[in-house]
Amino acid sequence: MSKIPDSAIQFLQDLRKNNNRDWFNDHKDRFRQEQKQVKGFFQELLNELRKHDEIDTMKMFRIYRDVRFSNDKTPYKSHFSGAFHRLKPRLRGGYYLHIEPGSSFIGAGFWAPEKEDLYRIRKEFETDDQEIRKILNDKMFIKYFGELTGDELKTAPKGFDREHPAIDLIRKKQFIVTRKFTDAEITANNFLSEADETFRAIRPFFDYMSDVLTTDLNGVSLIE
Repeated sequence: MSKIPDSAIQFLQDLRKNNNRDWFNDHKDRFRQEQKQVKGFFQELLNELRKHDEIDTMKMFRIYRDVRFSNDKTPYKSHFSGAFHRLKPRLRGGYYLHIEPGSSFIGAGFWAPEKEDLYRIRKEFETDDQEIRKILNDKMFIKYFGELTGDELKTAPKGFDREHPAIDLIRKKQFIVTRKFTDAEITANNFLSEADETFRAIRPFFDYMSDVLTTDLNGVSLIE
């Protein structure tokens, strides 16, 4: 399946309006059909990714919501989504595709970096921020993603100078890029290639971060 079918978007729209177990059970065959087609698209995208990157696993997420600790008790997600994990420990970063009527997007980056990784990234920015700024200011990066996003501290993290020239980068807690798509773009015949090109556009950032997270500040490899 090299295309997201229009019927998948329609199913998600209908599910959003009827987010209850009775409706879902009555339409489970329809759900399984749409899920199968979307999963086929994810598999095709995985095949394309593996032509230019080393991907360990692809995971398509379940449509069932975990409502145990949420005020929102609707039982189902109104989207299909999946993630592609790069081959650790040498390669870092992950790709994400979210298909939702009116809110589809591609995401990539570092959502919840481990404490040690976050400190290592900040120390790199503190030592030299020129290479990362070159990547973030590249015209292709800006074309596809605009800017680096993610949660950040209001001030400097402990042990860092709040007046440091790279404090705008140092205070970040997440390092995320996103690109939004309309329903028409998601279901277009060329979306497979467009998604793959979007993933290609993040590679300079991933290559940089992989190098940072697999070496110490002297450039010595941490991988045995």
